[in-house]
Amino acid sequence: MVFGVPEALTIAQVLLIDIGTDIWTAIAFAFQPAESKLMARAPRHPRLVKLADWGVGVYSYCYIGMLQTFFCWAMYFHVPGLLQVWADQGTGPYDANGQYVVLQGKSVYYWTLVIGQIAAAVSATTERQSLLTYCFPNTLLNLAFAFEVALGLVSLCGEFMHGAFSTTYIPWELVVRPLIALVAIVLIDEARKLVFRRLEEQNRCGWCLGAGGAAIEEDDWSGSGSSDDENDSHEDGETGKLISLC
Repeated sequence: MVFGVPEALTIAQVLLIDIGTDIWTAIAFAFQPAESKLMARAPRHPRLVKLADWGVGVYSYCYIGMLQTFFCWAMYFHVPGLLQVWADQGTGPYDANGQYVVLQGKSVYYWTLVIGQIAAAVSATTERQSLLTYCFPNTLLNLAFAFEVALGLVSLCGEFMHGAFSTTYIPWELVVRPLIALVAIVLIDEARKLVFRRLEEQNRCGWCLGAGGAAIEEDDWSGSGSSDDENDSHEDGETGKLISLC
């Protein structure tokens, strides 16, 4: 329990998400078609621009992850009676009613996280292109989304899942309400993509289309004939240039 808040997500629920749903979505992304204009951009420098760079960390932990966290906690605290149980009984032990309310809270948090992950995956299918033009071309990913929803509903409605994963039945109102998170996250990311598309058009970003972007000369790729120290110095200089462009 953090800050004296009743437990919102159990270890078993985390494993259910990671192993039961996340892994299939991640595999399906391997079959994702490229978005439009992708090949028109300057190629990624293999030494200076890593696949998992600071931008990926910022996007994952400071942006899309924060959106999911916000909506999970918002839906959790909107469970009827949860705030009163927290005020009266803290982190436990709980009476029978308190146990049921907290169990509902865990179920809502888990279900909202499932919906939030789908929203994040939908948003991540493109970096710049709008979903209105890209749509949903990856059949495997669409099936993975359907499986996530089905498994989440089974976890809430199936009594054989309740004991192992600390879930319970929740009213349909609490099942439908987290769809707000799905719509909000997708719309927020659509706004982000629109901003980046405008920056591309104005050639004001390091990943812009055309010659004004972070283009790398052919000699910069090979580094042939240079010592390791020269390459390191060159890499530091190019990294500085790329950061200044972004």
